Amino acid sequence: MAGVQVDQTVRTQEVVATFDVYGEAERAVDLLADRDFPVERTAIIGRGLHMVEKVTARLTWASAAGRGALAGAVPGALVGWIFGLFNWVNPLAAAVLLALYGAIFGAVIGALTGVLIYALSRGRRDFVSVTALGADHYDLVVDADVTEQAVRLLEEAGLRRASPAPDGQA
Repeated sequence: MAGVQVDQTVRTQEVVATFDVYGEAERAVDLLADRDFPVERTAIIGRGLHMVEKVTARLTWASAAGRGALAGAVPGALVGWIFGLFNWVNPLAAAVLLALYGAIFGAVIGALTGVLIYALSRGRRDFVSVTALGADHYDLVVDADVTEQAVRLLEEAGLRRASPAPDGQA
């Protein structure tokens, strides 16, 4: 690729702190940034990854139609507004009116599509969920040549030092 330089060097990194919650690791990096540490030489590594699927609602014919209608109304309104904005349909029609018509048309098409997809699933997945990735703990690692500086800054702030990894590297 022309004009793009890729750093080909392999850097040794060491764990300087371990946190049970991602937000704590994020705050530690923020603290390092506030103290002029070169944060581009840090990484937060999640260990013991697991997927969590949180069920948020039961899926019914009505909710499938409602979700589909909402999913169709938004792009429908956007397309109608663009047509009205550029006067592609009728110079006298207002962009807002065309956006409303687009939202209604999109909602109808979306609702029909949502119901069709729900019908095709034949009850195999009658729920709505959100999937997230989690970790058992988060290691804050830094390049080996700035480890001492990071450890000093974290200890000054009262954050615990991680026990060294078995091989001393991340």
